[in-house]
Amino acid sequence: MAFNHLPAGVHDALVPLSVTPVTDSVPMANNHRPDRPPAEPGSRPEPGAVLHRLAAGPSRAARITHTEHLPPRAGRHAVWPERIRPEVVAAVRAAGIEHPWAHQARAAEHALDGDSVVVATGTASGKSLAYLVPVLSTLLDGSEAPNGRGATALYLAPTKALAADQCRSVKELSQPLGTSVRAAVYDGDTPFEEREWIRQYGTYVLTNPDMLHRGILPSHPRWSSFLKALKYVVVDECHTYRGVFGSHVAQVLRRLRRLCARYGASPVFLLASATAAEPAVAARRLTGLPVVEVADDASPRGELVFALWEPPLTELEGEKGAPVRRTATAEAADLLTDLTVQGMRSITFVRSRRGAELISVIAQERLAEVDRSLAGRVAAYRGGYLPEERRALERALHSGELLGLAATNALELGLDISGLDAVVIAGYPGTRASLWQQAGRAGRSGQGALAVLVARDDPLDTFLVHHPEALFDQPVESTVLDPDNPYVLAPHLCAAAAELPLAEEDLPLFGPACEELLPQLEEAKLLRRRTRAWHWTRRERAADLTDIRGEGGRPVQVVEAGTGRLLGTVDAGAAHTTVHEGAVHLHQGRTYLVRSLDLEDSVALVEQATPTYSTVARDTTAISVLETDTEIPWGDGRLCYGSVEVTNQVVSFLRRRLITGEVLGETKLDLPPRTLRTRAVWWTVTEDQLDAARINPEILGGALHAAEHASIGMLPLFATCDRWDIGGVSVPLHPDTLLPTVFVYDGHPGGAGFAERAFHTARAWLTATREAIASCECDAGCPSCIQSPKCGNGNDPLHKRGAVRLLTELLRGAPREDSERDSAEGREGSGAGAAGAAQDGPQGRAQRG
Repeated sequence: MAFNHLPAGVHDALVPLSVTPVTDSVPMANNHRPDRPPAEPGSRPEPGAVLHRLAAGPSRAARITHTEHLPPRAGRHAVWPERIRPEVVAAVRAAGIEHPWAHQARAAEHALDGDSVVVATGTASGKSLAYLVPVLSTLLDGSEAPNGRGATALYLAPTKALAADQCRSVKELSQPLGTSVRAAVYDGDTPFEEREWIRQYGTYVLTNPDMLHRGILPSHPRWSSFLKALKYVVVDECHTYRGVFGSHVAQVLRRLRRLCARYGASPVFLLASATAAEPAVAARRLTGLPVVEVADDASPRGELVFALWEPPLTELEGEKGAPVRRTATAEAADLLTDLTVQGMRSITFVRSRRGAELISVIAQERLAEVDRSLAGRVAAYRGGYLPEERRALERALHSGELLGLAATNALELGLDISGLDAVVIAGYPGTRASLWQQAGRAGRSGQGALAVLVARDDPLDTFLVHHPEALFDQPVESTVLDPDNPYVLAPHLCAAAAELPLAEEDLPLFGPACEELLPQLEEAKLLRRRTRAWHWTRRERAADLTDIRGEGGRPVQVVEAGTGRLLGTVDAGAAHTTVHEGAVHLHQGRTYLVRSLDLEDSVALVEQATPTYSTVARDTTAISVLETDTEIPWGDGRLCYGSVEVTNQVVSFLRRRLITGEVLGETKLDLPPRTLRTRAVWWTVTEDQLDAARINPEILGGALHAAEHASIGMLPLFATCDRWDIGGVSVPLHPDTLLPTVFVYDGHPGGAGFAERAFHTARAWLTATREAIASCECDAGCPSCIQSPKCGNGNDPLHKRGAVRLLTELLRGAPREDSERDSAEGREGSGAGAAGAAQDGPQGRAQRG
C-alpha cells in the first residue's frame, strides 16, 4: 500500500541532508555509563542544523509556528555523604561518575537520615543514582547480618519496561559489590521457578504497583523475611501516579506500610519525579507520610531546540464542509523518516497504540523506497505486546540496531536510552510534565538535542502552537489524585482486611472516609466485624475486586480467527471503542479487521486485512444530577460541582481514509450501554444572558455544543488529565437544572479530581476556551476549534460564533476575585438523561504502554 499522497515533485519526507558538524561544544562532566561512551566532539550535528534540514522541503518552513532555544547549563558537583560505604563510592566511580551532582548528594543525605524524600529534577539529571547509592550502601550493611539479608529494598515502576531497564542498571552498577546486592524483577513475566528464589534471597526487588497489589501483598506471609528487613521503598516516576490510577496506588502503598509495621519494619520512601508543581505535597498525598523535597537541579544540560509544528491545511473537506489539516500522524511519520535517513537516533511519541503502529508502518514503507536496509531500523513500541516482543525491542534499542522508534508513553518514562538526537511528539501529550518528560529523552548524554511538537487538529494543540507562552512560560501542573474516593478506597479496605483483619487503629492510615464506608461493606456482606476488627468474608481474592489502573474488568484477548494465535490484549474499558465489530486493529505493523467481539468471554476475533482506512468509534451520552456539592453565581448563571450519573453507549464508527482523515462512511453498532456515577462541573445560563449574547433558540443547541467541545479540548491545560479521561454533555433545557446547561465530567467511577480542578480554575479555563474558538481562522468551525472526532451527534449542531458570544457573556459574570480558585491552586482534587442532549463521552481507558 503506498502512503505517498502528495503530488508528484513535492515529496517532503526525504530531503537529502548535508550534516554540519558541531564546532562549539560545551564541556560536560564525565557522568555517563561506561558501556555508552559520549559522542566524539564534532560527530553530531547541532540541533538547529537538524531542524533547518527538516524544514527545507517545499512549504515545510511555514509549518514551524515557534522555535524555543533553551541554552546549555553547567553542572554543580558535590561529594557523597561520609556514611555511604566506600565500596559503593568506588563502584560508582568505576561506572565513570567521579562526583555526584549537588541534588544527588542532598537526596542521599536525607535517605540516610531516615527522611522520606522526593527528587523532582529534570530528565537525565541522575535521579536514579540519587536513590540507588544510599540503597546499595544500606544493602551492603545488611549483607553482614547473620542471615545475609539484614536489609532489603523494594522498587516500584509504573511499567514493566522501566523495571527491567532499572534492573539492568542496578546489576551493572553493583557488579563490583558481588553477591551482597541481589537484584531481580518480580512481575507477571517472571518465570514461576524464579519467584521462590526472589522471595527467599532477593535483596533489591523491582516490581510494579499491579504486582504489589495482586501478588505480593495478598501473599505477604511468603514475603515475611523480605518485609521484615525492608529499609527502603523506591517509587520511580511518581508524577505518573495521578487521577484514578494514582489514587489506587496511594492506597496500595498504605496497605504496604500497614503490613511492614506488622513485621516490625518502617521503610523510608524515596520518590523520583519529573519536574512538577509542589512535588512534596503530591508525594505526601501518595504515600501518606511527610516527604522532604529536593528540586534544585544541579545537573548539566545541553542545548535544546524545541520547535512547534502545525500541519498544513489540505484541499479535503471534513464534516459539514470544514477544512481539514494534514494529520499529526502523517507529519510525524515524515519526520521520523527524515531523521532515520539522516542517521539520527530518534523516538516519535504518539498517544495511541494504533498511532504508534501506523507511524511505524508508514516510515518503514517510505524508508524501503530509499534503502531497504533502513526499513528494518524503525519499529513500533506499545502496550499489548507479548513479553518476548517487548524485550526484543528493548534490546534492539539499547544496542543501536534500531534508529527510530514510534512509541506510546511506555517509553516516556525513565528508560536509559542514551544518545538520542531528536524526539518528535505527535500531539500534545496532555500535560506540560509529560511534554518535558518526552522532550528530555533526547540529549541524555549532555549533548544538544531537538524536540518537535506536531499539533493534532484539535482545539488544545492548535491553541498551544499559536500561544507558545502557555508551554514555555508556565510551570508544570500539580498532580491530581484523591485516595479518599469511595470507589477507590472500598476495594482496598477489603483487600487490607483479607491480608490482616482490619483493626480500628488501622483506620487513620486509610483516611477519614473509612468510617462511612465500613458499614456499607458490612451491609454488602463483604466484611464482617468481630470484636475490634473487620474480616474478609468471601472465598474469592479481595485483591481481584479492583483494577488499580482504573480500567475495570477482564482484559479482552485479541485472537487471530484463522490460527487461534493470541496477538495481545485490550483493556476492558477500551474494548467498546477499539475492538468493536468492524474495527481496524494494528499489531506489529500488520493490519487486522475485527470480525466479532464477545463481551461475555472477553475475546475479539480478528483476521488479517489491508483496509485503506482507520476506524473511530462514536458514542452517545445522557446525564442526570445526583447531588450538587458547590455552586457559585456567575452573573445570572451558575457554576456548579457535584455528583452525576452518566449513561454512555457506543452507537457507530466512522471509517476515515489513512493519512488524510477523510470520512468515508459511518456504520451503526449494537453494543450495550454502560452507566457511570462520577463527578462533574457544569454551568448554566439564563434567558436574559442568552438575549444579551444574541443567542436565539435556533442556534442555542449549536452554541452550547460548540462551547462544550472546545472546553473539553482545553481542560488538559489546567488539570493533569487526558482528553479521553473526561466527557461532556450539553443540553438546551436540562430537566434537573431547568436551564441551558453544559456538563464536563470525569470518565472514572467516583471521579478522578479533574472536574473539581476545572471548577476551581473555571475562569481561566473558559477564558482560554473562548480565545481558542475566536482565534481559529476557519469560518464555521473545524477540528481545530469546535469539532470533536468522538462526537456521538456527528458534530451537529455546532455554531462557532454563537459559542464565542455565549462564553463572552458567561465570563462577564464570573467573579472578579476567584477566591475558590486561589485557595485551590496547590491542593489536590477529589474527585437517566435529557432528550436532545449533545454529548462527548470519554473514550475507552488509555491503553497501557
